[in-house]
Amino acid sequence: MIISASRRTDIPAYYSEWFCNRLKEGYVLVRNPMNTHQISRVALSPEVVDGIVFWTKNPAPMLKRLKQLENYNYYFQFTLTAYGPDIEKNLPSKNQVIIPVFQQLSSEIGKERVVWRYDPIFVSDRYTVEYHCRYFEVLASKLAPYTEKCTVSFIDTYKKIEQNMKLYNMQKVTSDQQLELLQRFVETAKKYNIYIDTCAEVCDFTDIGVFPAHCIDKARFEKIGKCRLHVGKDKNQRSECGCIESIDIGAYDSCPNGCLYCYANSSKSRVNNNCKQHDRKSPLLFGRLDEKDIVKERSVGSFADRQMTLFDD
Repeated sequence: MIISASRRTDIPAYYSEWFCNRLKEGYVLVRNPMNTHQISRVALSPEVVDGIVFWTKNPAPMLKRLKQLENYNYYFQFTLTAYGPDIEKNLPSKNQVIIPVFQQLSSEIGKERVVWRYDPIFVSDRYTVEYHCRYFEVLASKLAPYTEKCTVSFIDTYKKIEQNMKLYNMQKVTSDQQLELLQRFVETAKKYNIYIDTCAEVCDFTDIGVFPAHCIDKARFEKIGKCRLHVGKDKNQRSECGCIESIDIGAYDSCPNGCLYCYANSSKSRVNNNCKQHDRKSPLLFGRLDEKDIVKERSVGSFADRQMTLFDD
């Protein structure tokens, strides 16, 4: 089993103590986002967890908890863009906090376990193609020694963010702009010895050497864990998504980062209300069980094949 922590919220930034408490207890309760009274009890023992993917914009609170992860295979999907606080409202300074945290995290756990994400990309009066290309190189120069690759994607239009897009003149990137951006990103990436791939994009960029990403990546986990995994594509994701099967333990409307392009939050008031209900000792990310809730044990198991072959090192 692979744990996604989480596409729905920034667990490393805001809920790292809760997460480590769940590892100690050996399980977590996860509400079904389509049916909130349906709750899965998911085991978290190292015997069944083959890997954990952390999705974050600021894993600083996790740095002091890395020893608590030593029995698990894991890596970070670390989003670091060139947007300012007008777009990513509640993030600390990129130069003073986020970039140093990226560098420190990689130095402690290895650059193969820190994937840089530059996404989602949109354009506006301020955030032009030229702006993205200029500051992508600034970031690449600082991050290159600490990562192997950068995953990029272009903004999708969700109803949750339509108002923000209009208010801030956030525009989808045209096909021509996508191609120009990626061509220039590839040139920059080669200069710093990293490579580019794309997350769940419909367009084919293989002609310029850019291939689809596998953000929850079987090959990366096999390399980290030094064993084969018998696991297939996640059928619950979009057809363009290359991720393998995983269980997400996060919750929507619970991320205080306040990014205007976020698809996981529907309103600031809902986020604030849910965050107030967070209890670091609870098996649920926020709230408590009530009489209407139905808790069922989720059937999970390891995908690992730990038998050595002639092709293993």
